[in-house]
Amino acid sequence: MNTAVVVGAQGVIGRYIVERLSGLPDWKVVGLSRRRGEDRGNVRHIAVDLLDRPAAAAKLAELREATHIFYAAFQPSAGAASGYAANIDPNRDMLVNAVSAVDAVAPGLQRVVLVTGTKYYGTHLGPYPTPARETDARHAGPNFYFDQIDWLTAFQHGKRWNWTELRPQTLCGFAPGTAMSIVPVIAVYAALRKAQGLPLSFPGTAWNTIYQVTESAHFADAAYWAATEPRCANQAYNITNGDYFRWSRLWPRLAEVFDMPAAGPEPMSLVEAMGGQGALWDALVAKHGLQPLRFDEVVAWPFGDYVFGCNWDVMSSVTKSRQHGFHAVVDSEEMFVRLLRRFRAGKIVP
Repeated sequence: MNTAVVVGAQGVIGRYIVERLSGLPDWKVVGLSRRRGEDRGNVRHIAVDLLDRPAAAAKLAELREATHIFYAAFQPSAGAASGYAANIDPNRDMLVNAVSAVDAVAPGLQRVVLVTGTKYYGTHLGPYPTPARETDARHAGPNFYFDQIDWLTAFQHGKRWNWTELRPQTLCGFAPGTAMSIVPVIAVYAALRKAQGLPLSFPGTAWNTIYQVTESAHFADAAYWAATEPRCANQAYNITNGDYFRWSRLWPRLAEVFDMPAAGPEPMSLVEAMGGQGALWDALVAKHGLQPLRFDEVVAWPFGDYVFGCNWDVMSSVTKSRQHGFHAVVDSEEMFVRLLRRFRAGKIVP
């Protein structure tokens, strides 16, 4: 029996990893997060503040059966999402406190799967060499991914377990309270525009550049592969849906989901244009009987500004992951349509 410790279990990555592993007969799952999740079947949750090292060590001392750690916790900073990578101290310290606590008590630990991202290559800073490969040099300047990787590789040296680093691009899923999914940004933006009698215009400058994303469920499959494939030991992998798209081609399909006319680029700051629409959102929740989620639980406008403002190609090579055994792909256009329809059917948006 394997025991997975999923750090950041309530997030747009962690909750999908929990769901993936909980469906397997030979896995038990322990989810760590600040907000305690609901225990069920072979899943239990521990509420913990990983920035409080003594408290974290005390709470994690019971994880003696841990065989795998999936580290997907993240703490954004205030301001633009493009600046999140510079929030070094808390993101490094949470990893240090979680992994060192489990390592101290779990003699059967086999692998730590660390989730970073394509900001490793500088996707948030401007044009960079594409398609990005795992052997590419780090960008200049601060990035908490570098601090995490450097600490983990040094700490692992000479130990019984190994690590794998996964680099997704723009996760697409849903986890209320998180800032790193573009799907709810599109869904809520469309709902607000429709309520105002406006077309679904593209709110950025990345209209014709090449882009790619990673569906959260697809990433959970990749995380399971990375945790169990021997060739993944002490290796880094890009993980995306495996295709590319341009928003200009995709956007009309998204408008169809909401029965709206599509429109071309109308560059705006979503933080400024949409951030003050909480009253309209509350009215839509009441009118359409939507799930009673707070405006700030559903959507993070800074992340939308970041994604729609990347007016340079964003491309990662996934050749290495395919060569090492992960062959799954997702049609990104179909994924967006499917997820947005699920948002409507699930009464998250009207």
